[in-house]
Amino acid sequence: MESLFTVQIGDLIFYFIVFILSLSVHESAHAITSYWFGDDTARLQGRISLNPMAHVDPLGTILIPLMGFLQAASSFPPMIGWAKPVDVNPLRWRRKDLANISVSAAGPISNLLLALVTFIVMKVMLLSGTVIPGYMPPFTFIQPAMGQPDWVLPLCTFLSLMLMLNVGLAVFNLFPIPPLDGSHVLETLLPDSFRDIYDQIRPYSWIILLGLLWLGVFSFVISPIRIFVIELLWGI
Repeated sequence: MESLFTVQIGDLIFYFIVFILSLSVHESAHAITSYWFGDDTARLQGRISLNPMAHVDPLGTILIPLMGFLQAASSFPPMIGWAKPVDVNPLRWRRKDLANISVSAAGPISNLLLALVTFIVMKVMLLSGTVIPGYMPPFTFIQPAMGQPDWVLPLCTFLSLMLMLNVGLAVFNLFPIPPLDGSHVLETLLPDSFRDIYDQIRPYSWIILLGLLWLGVFSFVISPIRIFVIELLWGI
């Protein structure tokens, strides 16, 4: 029991290091994209930064991800979470509709880029024979080949987490539910007649999010994507 508890604590620490790093990149991408379109609000607030303290939200960065971790005894937890919203001033944007879509999409795109870079690194390690395909619950999808030094195993765990958490974050944040990034993209694309109806959903957005989390809707959507990525990684 003590050994299992130690492993879970170690996994949890690794999990949050990768998660908070990924969220910091995500929020910085929002901030710098808003700056490129002419609004320096986020820059002046210090949000163009990889410092986690600039981005942590107690509910979205700590509580909800911890719930997801504790719910997963032997499988990869659903990666649901968010950081403090980046403050922007749309009145200062050039080409406002394009800016709104670009600033909103910048976060998920940054996570997809992190996932792509990590995927390439893992694929190179597989092709070079440094690691082999394999699943070591709950987080590791590649294993050190015979004769590799001890530090390769934690590297495998780190890379597996970096890949899957960023895939999960990108997909989750594209859901068109306020305040997730996908909601801003959809709102911009909606006809004016539908925007007022959409605005009426906002006060209930947290209830909707928690309800979908409880019903397993996010996991239902994200899990097949993760399986596809793993199979692509392994070359199946």
